[in-house]
Amino acid sequence: MFKLGWSVITLLLFTTLKAQQIDWEKINSNTILNIIAVQNPDLSVSPNILQIGNNNSVELSINAKTDIAVRQLGEYNTLYFVNSFTDTENKTTISAQGNNNIIDVTGSNSISDGMQIHVKGDNKTIFVRNY
Repeated sequence: MFKLGWSVITLLLFTTLKAQQIDWEKINSNTILNIIAVQNPDLSVSPNILQIGNNNSVELSINAKTDIAVRQLGEYNTLYFVNSFTDTENKTTISAQGNNNIIDVTGSNSISDGMQIHVKGDNKTIFVRNY
């Protein structure tokens, strides 16, 4: 299980960014993911977690076949993702942009493989159950 809570911009990816190629005045919460993707096209990390903001939390209980990408932009966002009780292969993308959002996903199956959840706004709660 991973439990992560990083402050401000905590990301190993930034060590590879080339400052001379970035217009820093154009970086904001809407453009940062695209900038990182352009700078790191061959990045393959599983799980792949990016958190920008304060007091964000990710709790993952995943099997070895799970490829998950998580993006949290804002503050007090929480993700719970549990699929450790199955050996189903699963690829999932989850993003929350805003503050005080909760996403709770339990289980995985053939229907949820490739699932993408994108939450924009504040004070949203999403429950997903895959049995």
